[in-house]
Order: sequence, then structure tokens, then C-alpha cells
Amino acid sequence: MNEQQLIEGCRKGERIAQKELYETYSRKMMGVCLRYASDRETARDLLQDGFVKVFTALDSYAGSGSFEGWMRKIFVNSALEHLRKTDILREAVDLDNTAELMHPDNSVISEMSAADLLQLVQELPPGFRTVFNLFAIEGYSHKEISEMLEITESTSRSQFTRAKQLLQRKVKELDERYER
Repeated sequence: MNEQQLIEGCRKGERIAQKELYETYSRKMMGVCLRYASDRETARDLLQDGFVKVFTALDSYAGSGSFEGWMRKIFVNSALEHLRKTDILREAVDLDNTAELMHPDNSVISEMSAADLLQLVQELPPGFRTVFNLFAIEGYSHKEISEMLEITESTSRSQFTRAKQLLQRKVKELDERYER
């Protein structure tokens, strides 16, 4: 089945189409969920919630633009909704005076796998991780992030800066471990 046939089959409630849609996109959407969750179990829950929302909202997909992009937006919003429900984002603090960024040796980064980098992102505090993902990976502006998370733009910018600092610090620590 091509993508349009899958969508139409899912709109009709056909189990085979739903299964194929899930199998086609579950790995990519799990990647999205893992970036916002602090552990795999939470990411799996977000994945399931996201697919339920995709299947129930299929009629709202107009067919213009990327279907995968449309799905990704649902998964990101589902993850943000989870973070708001659990009040994790309230830990975000406006940090106007951020220290200068460190510039780690990039040699250790070239040796890291995608899974290692994902693990470092998952270890960030929830507010930092969320803003980092929305800005650096999803491409939202700080203005959009501030509206989505109900925080100020300066809080979004400072959370992103702090996230980068923490990631750089963790990479530097790994680099120092490799040098020993």
C-alpha cells in the first residue's frame, strides 16, 4: 500500500492499514518520543498516545504537505501535553545571567553513536530537554516555544543556552574519560 492508501484504509478503520501505518512510522515517532521522555517506558506510553491521536485525527489531515510532518507535530504536542500534565515544565527557571559556553573538543562527538547522544539529551532536566528539542531539533522559534510552553521568550532562550552548556559539559567529561 502506498501512503495515500494507508491513510484511506485507516480512515475506514481497517486494521491491516492501521498496523502497516504503525509499523511504517513507529520507529521514527519513537525517536521523537525518546527526545522528550526521560526513559523508554514513558517514551513507549507517548508513542501509544500519539498513535491513538493520529488515528482519531486522520480526518483532519488535508493531504497537503508531508504526512510524516503532520504526524510528528501530533507526537510533539502529545509529549508537551504529557509534560504539562505532570507539571515537569514548571521547574523551568528564567536564567538571564548564563555563563559563557564551553567549546569542547569535537573528537569525542565524532566517536559517539546516535544512541549515546540521545542518552545525553535524555539526561537533561525536563525543561532544558524540552526547549532544546523544540528549538534545535524541531526548529521552532523561541517565540513559538514560549507560547507552546506558556513561558517567556527569555526563559526559552536561557533554557536552550543552559541545555547546550550541560550537553557541552557532559561531552567534555566523556572526552576526559577517553583521554585517561
